[in-house]
Amino acid sequence: MILTVTLNTALDITYRVTSLRPHAEHRVSEVVERPGGKGVNVARVLAALGYAVTVTGFAGGPTGQVLRERLAAAPGITDALVPCGGPTRRTVAVVDELTGDTTQLNEPGPHIGATEWAAFLRAYDTLLADARAVALCGSLPPGVPVGAYAGLIRVARSAGVPVLLDTGGEPLRRGIAARPDIVKPNAAELAELTGSHEPARATRDARRRGAQAVVASLGPEGLLAATPEGHWRAAPPARLRGNPTGAGDAAVAGLLSGLVDGLPWPARLTRATALSAAAVLAPTAGEFDPADYQRLLAAATVTDEESAA
Repeated sequence: MILTVTLNTALDITYRVTSLRPHAEHRVSEVVERPGGKGVNVARVLAALGYAVTVTGFAGGPTGQVLRERLAAAPGITDALVPCGGPTRRTVAVVDELTGDTTQLNEPGPHIGATEWAAFLRAYDTLLADARAVALCGSLPPGVPVGAYAGLIRVARSAGVPVLLDTGGEPLRRGIAARPDIVKPNAAELAELTGSHEPARATRDARRRGAQAVVASLGPEGLLAATPEGHWRAAPPARLRGNPTGAGDAAVAGLLSGLVDGLPWPARLTRATALSAAAVLAPTAGEFDPADYQRLLAAATVTDEESAA
């Protein structure tokens, strides 16, 4: 199975409005609730692709109960979440139907105590025994050590399980030094890590900091990868209008499944780009239309950056 870790799970709530205007009253045309957090979104995409996937992290309070009930109804996903005393956070995405833009509101999450963290570490160590790969995704809830991802990477490496890290800020800075197999920052996280706003230079610099491979999400421009096999840029066939929430998580699912399947890097990047683009066209995070995915998979392009240079 593939293991996804979401320490700061969430109940994702998506509101759709005709037009989002500051200081105005709005009528919501549609409300969708989904179990969320980056790793949960990754798991949903992996399950839709046919992979056995287990999710772990924390869940607590009434919101956590709703999350777990919704997760139980998701085919192909095994719930291995660890209970916590504080309530699971909510995230609210407001989709402007006129422009296609999305406004995101993210709560901080529950405070995790030392006993709860120790319980998670025990569960994580047990789950790694059956894992083919692990993804460490998203923000850290209050109370979790800032170097938590670095420690989880070292545990996975000791168990011989390849690991992908998708986070930002100081957790990314410390985590990348633990030598994960893949790091997938977005453009802002990459610039914060390296101090460079030139993506090609920043991606190479990030890899020198310890990751075996760095794949940067550049939004509508696709993915930029620095790997042991070379440097590539992958892009969808055209700019797509839709909801970008969860597009990066779909890209992680593509990279992780490509790693498990032993695909060469260009094929991994093509899969990740197509899934990311298909997720933009979907109404809610962690979903995609298989027909869109297949169409975009055939049309996505991967360019050898070293040859282009």
